[in-house]
Amino acid sequence: MNEQSRIYVAGHQGLVGSAIVRRLRSSGFQNLILRTRAEADLTSRRAVEALFESEKPEYVFLAAAKVGGILANSMYPADFIRDNLAIQLNVIDAAWRHGVKKLEFLGSSCIYPKFCPQPMKEEYLLTGTLEPTNEWYAVAKIAGIKLCQAYRAQHGFNAISLMPTNLYGPFDNFDLKSSHVLPAMIRKFHEAVSEGRSEVVLWGTGSPRREFLHVDDLADAALFLMWNYEESEILNVGVGEDVAISELAGMVASAVGYRGSIVYDPSKPDGTPRKLLDVTRLHKTGWKPSIPLEQGIRTTYEWFVMHEEFARVGVTQ
Repeated sequence: MNEQSRIYVAGHQGLVGSAIVRRLRSSGFQNLILRTRAEADLTSRRAVEALFESEKPEYVFLAAAKVGGILANSMYPADFIRDNLAIQLNVIDAAWRHGVKKLEFLGSSCIYPKFCPQPMKEEYLLTGTLEPTNEWYAVAKIAGIKLCQAYRAQHGFNAISLMPTNLYGPFDNFDLKSSHVLPAMIRKFHEAVSEGRSEVVLWGTGSPRREFLHVDDLADAALFLMWNYEESEILNVGVGEDVAISELAGMVASAVGYRGSIVYDPSKPDGTPRKLLDVTRLHKTGWKPSIPLEQGIRTTYEWFVMHEEFARVGVTQ
């Protein structure tokens, strides 16, 4: 892949896709193929076929997905499994049939079992039951992994699969009905400060532990691994360190300037008790992240303040 290559970033308006586009452009890649959902609905096989036929991409970053937190997954399970299965099948199959040189599929750490040994190694995939609050999304992502591996095994198609940990950063989804924990906290604490409230209620107990990777670090890894990783096995992409949700809340409150009380609602689900990726194989490739969590939260909050009206309604992936 070089600066003249035709590169399709599927899902370029979402959190991951927009970061990959920024990283590619900063590295001199300008021959990018970008389509909104209105221009090319990736759940439609006909639309995807037309896109590949007309644009003839050489490389594909498959970052398009229907994503959301616990609430969204619980409310719309059929949408999550249907849309993600359709997107993945349509894009991966079209990429192979139209001679794409390499495809990089972006999965998720939620593919691992709910009570997975920690930290989670790549070989732990499919060794236990999934977390019920996001199993529909997880099943779809596992199917995406298997599609990449099957097309490689049967057709020699060069497809790799990256499993990022929890992501955050610019262009995240801050809609409280569908957002993940970190952007939801940013919005909740920001609104509490704006409205002069002295109490913020957060879901669960605050005890689960999570790992967070800035999306710009993921984008850097995505480009590095497109050049340097050629294996069929999945590859974890994370920082190898986690924090309790209560610790995260303290970091976000500090970044936002909230000094009131934080109350936890244990009647709401915690999700998986712990999610920490084993990044031993990633480090062996020569890549490591560079953005500390507290710094990343601060810059993400600055972005939210500058784009608050846009960020409140969520971002279309």
